[in-house]
Amino acid sequence: MPNDWSSSGFDLHIDIGTAGGRRAGLELALREAVRSGRLKPGTPLPSTRGLAKELGLSRGTVSAAYDQLAEEGYLTVRPGSGARVAEVPASDPAPAIPATAPATPRHDLRPGLPDVSAFPVQAWLRACRRVLGSAPPRTFGAGDPQGQPQLRAAVADYLGRTRGVLTTPDRVVITSGFYQSLGVLSRVLTASGIGAVAMEDPGHNVYREVVQRAGLATPALTVDARGARVGSLAQDIGAVVVTPSHQYPTGVPLHPERRQALREWARATGGLVVEDDYDGEFRYDRQPVGALQGTAPDQVVYCGTVSKTLGPALRLAWMVLPRHLVGPVVRAKQETDMYTETIGQLVLAELIRTHAYERHIRSARLRYRRRRERLLEHLAAFPALTPHGVPAGLHTLVTLPPGGMTEQQLMAACADRGIAVRGLTELHHRPTPGTPGGLLIGFAASSEHGYPIALEALSSVLADAAR
Repeated sequence: MPNDWSSSGFDLHIDIGTAGGRRAGLELALREAVRSGRLKPGTPLPSTRGLAKELGLSRGTVSAAYDQLAEEGYLTVRPGSGARVAEVPASDPAPAIPATAPATPRHDLRPGLPDVSAFPVQAWLRACRRVLGSAPPRTFGAGDPQGQPQLRAAVADYLGRTRGVLTTPDRVVITSGFYQSLGVLSRVLTASGIGAVAMEDPGHNVYREVVQRAGLATPALTVDARGARVGSLAQDIGAVVVTPSHQYPTGVPLHPERRQALREWARATGGLVVEDDYDGEFRYDRQPVGALQGTAPDQVVYCGTVSKTLGPALRLAWMVLPRHLVGPVVRAKQETDMYTETIGQLVLAELIRTHAYERHIRSARLRYRRRRERLLEHLAAFPALTPHGVPAGLHTLVTLPPGGMTEQQLMAACADRGIAVRGLTELHHRPTPGTPGGLLIGFAASSEHGYPIALEALSSVLADAAR
């Protein structure tokens, strides 16, 4: 009910509303007018009789509103002198919350991202309809901190068939991404008395920070053409995080002899191996290498996610744990976020059960293989650049020759053209002046239409650098 208090000596537009009652509406309107500074301290308000007449309210309603606001300190009411606005500082407008989501680049060649334009929308919708059509009411209640039994069973079956993982559903824990998996596990390791977790160098700097935030040291485990140099693991290291199927960022798999050495280290020392099955589904020249966990299930924590196969927005991942870690990890997961959302878990379980998930991966594998080949064709025009890694994953590492354009200069040139790539230097634990520069070029994130355009833009930058 908008009104102007023109008969009171000043104009003030208010809307007392009706949703919460007319008295509550009047209180809210006056309270906000005082907070915002529209009613200045010391301003006299109309008499209860006059305001009641102006607004079409009872005098008792206005008196009650004045008394309430006086109790809260917004007004002062003195017999014979009426009500006035009290000394209340005007509130500042709420600061704008800065946007944290990165802008979508014009040419997306970032590593580690799938082509989300190829998300299997229809298969997801069909699975969702089946799930919701038969879901009992308890589905919409509180979830299970370990994860929905249907998804844990589906994951155990899928990993056994496709990755050689040895597990049962009771040893699977569902999380909201590998980021959370590693964070929860790191808390458990810290609580168990472990002080150091070795991590590959170069390796994913974000995950290194996750482990460090749990209070753990992260000694560097150097990487060469055969993968992580596991022979350098010290006896006092409590755990190690590795990417044996496709090392990030170099793109090499862990050599069979080093796999064996890593298992022997774990058995001899009681150390834990955390296997990040990074890009494990995407091998293009042969069958994907089986998971390390399949040959040492009591020493290895296997971690997987749908972020690379379907899309990071789903926030669904899993850990396969040695039995003695299941209870502590589930408790730590519950303390972190209670449980991962339920509906997405059930829909993913249905996708896996009907093999729609595997069909989507096979289709993506064909697309990404062609894209990788196309990238290498473009890079062949620049013989000074050295591609690394086996035919696998969602990116290719290219190292730069000495004496030419530096990594920082090349990254800046790419940014000027709207090309998003990633530099190699920041992935090292402690880069030195002699550390070779490089680019991680993703070939999956762009759409089918946008990828050729992105490659042409990148080739133009590389040609300028070569000149």
